[in-house]
Amino acid sequence: MGYVTRIVIIGGGPGGYEAALVAAQLGAEVTVVDRDGLGGSAVLTDCVPSKTLIATAEVMTTFDSSYEELGITVDQDGAGDRESKVIGVDLGKVNRRVKRLAIAQSHDITQSVTRAGVTVLRGRGRLGAGGQAVDGSREVLVDAPDGAVHSLRADAVLIATGAHPRELPDAQPDGERILTWTQVYDLEELPRELIVVGSGVTGAEFAGAYQALGSKVTLVSSRDRVLPGEDPDAAEVLEDVFRRRGMNVMGRSRAETVKRISARAEGTQGPSSPEAGEEGWIGDRVEVTLSDGTVIEGTHCLMAVGSIPNTADMGLEEAGVKLNDWGQIQVDRVSRTSAPGVYAAGDCTGVFMLASVAAMQGRIAMYHALGDAVQPLNLKTVASNVFTDPEIATVGYTAADVECGKMDAVVVKLPLRGNPRAKMQGIRDGFVKLFCRPGTGIVVGGVVVAPRASELIHPIALAVDANLTVEQVASAFTVYPSVSGSTAEAARQLHIRKRSAGES
Repeated sequence: MGYVTRIVIIGGGPGGYEAALVAAQLGAEVTVVDRDGLGGSAVLTDCVPSKTLIATAEVMTTFDSSYEELGITVDQDGAGDRESKVIGVDLGKVNRRVKRLAIAQSHDITQSVTRAGVTVLRGRGRLGAGGQAVDGSREVLVDAPDGAVHSLRADAVLIATGAHPRELPDAQPDGERILTWTQVYDLEELPRELIVVGSGVTGAEFAGAYQALGSKVTLVSSRDRVLPGEDPDAAEVLEDVFRRRGMNVMGRSRAETVKRISARAEGTQGPSSPEAGEEGWIGDRVEVTLSDGTVIEGTHCLMAVGSIPNTADMGLEEAGVKLNDWGQIQVDRVSRTSAPGVYAAGDCTGVFMLASVAAMQGRIAMYHALGDAVQPLNLKTVASNVFTDPEIATVGYTAADVECGKMDAVVVKLPLRGNPRAKMQGIRDGFVKLFCRPGTGIVVGGVVVAPRASELIHPIALAVDANLTVEQVASAFTVYPSVSGSTAEAARQLHIRKRSAGES
């Protein structure tokens, strides 16, 4: 019998389970050590749950923003009061569906992994203290739920332990009124007044979703605009939509403390509320104090202030694995850490916190560890999406790259209000933006702001990945009418601009 490489993967998220499938296909003996269930936070508490919740919000928003224009009538209580439409959301039912789908997805992943011959151990994994043995293997210790400690030998180890929500010292979540994004799925009733602290991707997605579901939302942003890491034009469109739909967006506002409060409905300085009980007391509320002293009140607060990598107490630094100042594992483009035979993938590396990137990092790690052909990670071909309404999808080089001189590119932006299919669907917000090299016309980036932008970005991602020119994109047939027709039109305009520049 030939030599079989022993692979131990700590963490069962996208980086871990995708790596396990690749390693098993390549003939390795694979063990996955996982604490909470395969799929990790992406499936159990993050991507799958949040996008399931957003799916309900999307239906509400699409209907509410376009039913009158499309000629749809709605029964109402009262004489034409828009606020009394007989449309609502049972958040408890929505959240039960969210949890059901998350568990089912985790179960499906577990089945596919075990069918591939992978062993799954429940427990918390960490590197042993002995370092590499003479044969190059390492010890991995597994703290099992029953208190037992199991020892595994591995020729290669992949760390794919993900991250967890960051908590502020003076804003401790309690799972009832002050929440992280992993705790919102336990709510049975819709928050009447929701304060969202943090305007990055997670904060913007939840703020938009709960606004659509019927909550009165205040979004607290420490920056001068929402989504500070996204395309500025895209962020401007989204912030305008948020405000137009009634959201209170507070820019340049940093939350210092968040606490629960109670107040008497009458006769005190506390606010009155329909939640007042028989004795006149308001039920639990939250109070958010900003750095300038401003105080905001609501019924719930969602903290979306970043994440912390799950790398503590794993014996990483003792094993020679270098971490940065934020506790993230430093890796190269083939997922190697500074310790021989130890790889890392996913949010614990902080490379690009997307499930698709984690999965690719994990696969690349196994290709490299097992001697297969490997192509180093290229982040400039990664397509990402913000699941707000409208969605914001991006790929390749950005406006910031062009502005700082990192990439010399020509840019065209086409508003969707001129697209015939968008007009038919009542879509008024959004655009398609393409970036191409001025000489060759090679497409190097793109942004789509539109409903289902996550689907519309794919042809642009293919163009970036395959180094297609604007002429090639423009000459491909598109369906008429279609929102994707704007991508071809943007490419045609870039071709004309490039041609004009060449003739001048």
